[in-house]
Amino acid sequence: MTDVVDSDELLRRIQRARACAAQEERTWRARRDELRRADGDDPGAVRDAEVRGVAYGVVLRVLDEILTPGRHPAQS
Repeated sequence: MTDVVDSDELLRRIQRARACAAQEERTWRARRDELRRADGDDPGAVRDAEVRGVAYGVVLRVLDEILTPGRHPAQS
């Protein structure tokens, strides 16, 4: 079943998704840094945390562009 939402509700949902992505990006970057400092024997865990942080960063940039088009420099 699909819900019909107005533009204000859609904007609120995108803003909540952006806030969630920003929090997850911070969490995974902190986890990566924590694993690096711990001199862990699991480079896979460090790599996983790094990949997840980058992925959330990409989602964050996409949502930023949706919310404020053209304000962010293009990355190559």
